Amino acid sequence: MGTVIFDISMSLDGFIAASGMTPEVGMGVDGEVLHDWALDGGERDRELLEQAGERLGAVIAGRRTYDNSIRWWGADGPTGPARIPLFVVSHDTPADVPEDGVYTFVGDTRSALDAARATAGDQDVGIMGGADIARQYLAEGVVDEISIHLVPVLFGSGTPLFGDGWLERHVRLEGPVVIDTDAATHLRYRVVK
Repeated sequence: MGTVIFDISMSLDGFIAASGMTPEVGMGVDGEVLHDWALDGGERDRELLEQAGERLGAVIAGRRTYDNSIRWWGADGPTGPARIPLFVVSHDTPADVPEDGVYTFVGDTRSALDAARATAGDQDVGIMGGADIARQYLAEGVVDEISIHLVPVLFGSGTPLFGDGWLERHVRLEGPVVIDTDAATHLRYRVVK
């Protein structure tokens, strides 16, 4: 069985999306700057993205992430031509899912993880968010690694990754492995179990 990795880009002040997030503005107003490292970063940023993709067998996302991103993803999903299966935690299936898409809609976090693990086999399962899904998986103790791409921008408001009261116990981490580029500081922590 592969590793379960929570992987996300975050502003220096802790936001994973800017204010004003809607399906039309999926990352909030000017929030797409969080993905500049992956889209327009340097050679080392591209290498890190490729290395993560090589190990990935399935991805999990929440319904809001799906709704706010589908217009850009299309049928191929967030991994583009690699077409890695995406399990969306949702109480229902939207009416307009792209034909021949990589999407499977699952009713709860546990079922989504079980399905993603079965699909991924020995490869990794990526949890891409949003914040609520990430917090749920961290609180359940099923995340093996946390990978945060810390982008040099301050939003001041938006969707915070973490906040008060979402954990009943501490989550201890080992690391970090730090790779610094002009576009982001890439942090990788191992969750102590």
